[in-house]
Amino acid sequence: METLEYTIQINATPEKVWTVLWDDTSYRQWTSAFTKGSFYVGTWEEGSMMKFYDPENNGMYSRVLKNDPNKEMVFIHLGEIFDGVEVPQDWGDATETYILEETEEGTKLIARIKASEEFKGFFEDKFPVALQNVKNLSENQL
Repeated sequence: METLEYTIQINATPEKVWTVLWDDTSYRQWTSAFTKGSFYVGTWEEGSMMKFYDPENNGMYSRVLKNDPNKEMVFIHLGEIFDGVEVPQDWGDATETYILEETEEGTKLIARIKASEEFKGFFEDKFPVALQNVKNLSENQL
């Protein structure tokens, strides 16, 4: 398991960036960098299960480990979803963490992903685009 980290400076408040990250409508927009038509089902409450889908009803499911509004969101990926059916996976501590740090210029957004080698190339290709989407949405909706 390797920890990948991506950082971007955004000229918007942490509250604004947080809303862009986790609001249903803007979530669909910024995550289009990974898969067009991505969406989630669930709530972001600590301990709750989240399901992340593509338009074909495939995706992954995760548990929210931490939700500290406007500061940090952490979830652990537990398995994949194929045609709506959950298939558990042994991914160990495959976590995804989003940290928002207030700066003089706005917000520094850090995305930290613990990923296996098989997903590294995908994340390195897609995450910078996804964070740029968050930046654009946050700064253009001031």
